[in-house]
Amino acid sequence: DGKEGICIAFYSYKDILKLEKFMQGKPVAEQEIGKQLLQETVAYAESNQCRRKLLLNYFGENYDKDNCGACDNCLHPKKQFDGQEEMCLVIELIQSVPEHFKMEHLANILSGTTNALIKSYNHDRLELFGAGSDHTVKFWCAVIHQGLILHLLDKEIESYGLISVTEKGLEFFNSPYPLMLTEEREFVEGEDDDDDTYGAAANRGGGGGDTMLLSMLKDLRKSVAKRLGLQQWVVFSDASLEDMSIMYPVTYDELKNCQGVGEGKAHKFGREFIELIGKYVQENEIDRPDDFIVKSTVNKSANKVFIIQNIDRKLSLDDIADARSLDMEELLDEIEAIVYSGTKLDIDYYIQENIDDDTVQDIYDYFKEDAESDSLQDAMEELGPDYDERDVRLVRIKFLCEVAN
Repeated sequence: DGKEGICIAFYSYKDILKLEKFMQGKPVAEQEIGKQLLQETVAYAESNQCRRKLLLNYFGENYDKDNCGACDNCLHPKKQFDGQEEMCLVIELIQSVPEHFKMEHLANILSGTTNALIKSYNHDRLELFGAGSDHTVKFWCAVIHQGLILHLLDKEIESYGLISVTEKGLEFFNSPYPLMLTEEREFVEGEDDDDDTYGAAANRGGGGGDTMLLSMLKDLRKSVAKRLGLQQWVVFSDASLEDMSIMYPVTYDELKNCQGVGEGKAHKFGREFIELIGKYVQENEIDRPDDFIVKSTVNKSANKVFIIQNIDRKLSLDDIADARSLDMEELLDEIEAIVYSGTKLDIDYYIQENIDDDTVQDIYDYFKEDAESDSLQDAMEELGPDYDERDVRLVRIKFLCEVAN
């Protein structure tokens, strides 16, 4: 009709978390592509840059104007700073590592944030690790993202978003010049931007999970646990209930797709929960997700199949570890992953041979009567230094298999 059009984006990071949940259990390649798309969505929603420039860049086009005069960020520009030094630091880091890495990994290195991936590559020993520790991971992600927009950096889509330096980026690094970057947005959930013409609407629900349903599920868990004389976490963990509040499972097969719920736990504790969810869905006319993840009972890696088969044959755990070139801690990690996926394992034969009966009983009683969660750290603090951590892990596995699964 020739009149002005207005586009308003409703954004909540909880929705991103919900979509990440739905990707669990899908093939790795599909998960990587999905995560990359979600990261692009977050970057667009939380960016302070010109939205027209961001959109055109995403589709491989350039927009040379500094201000489009139409989007919220151009109508109400945020504070800028000279990012010459920061961009040089990013480029120096990318050149100093022999392989390419994703944006968040590079940001973690610069901010000095340690995680398993950082340690596995020994990147916590890099000279540049923590070189930008006066800034947050989010700040460095914003710098890298603006480097992509300015074509100083490049993202390899075919390689799931690995970051490299362009020829223009190398020229900038060799002959730096003032580079005005926009400070990252301090995005607060549910807050309206006071200086926006139209404003970002506050979140009105539909976040990571259905809070009303989650509250009802927690009440039901409390009553079930009390009736059965169990700790609440034994029935279903908080993570399991949160998944239920997102996926609305109404059958045993759908319930098994929730985190930490296997065949045994679903049938042992699940009936009242799926009945409650089914009634809630019907009464509130809720559209349930139709893309349920098909999750196998256990990840059929060679190690896991080997471990399950040989525990069934009552082979010593030490021999199983040796056969797969694992130390005992690594083997226990594998066994715990199997058990937490819902598979029962009988390791009584090994426990009886290696741990004193009184010790077993003390640890078992702790998890049955006193523990507020399955936390190993909490267990060690409560039980004290007289108890070996490996023994506690073994008895915890026994308890989970006998009571929880």
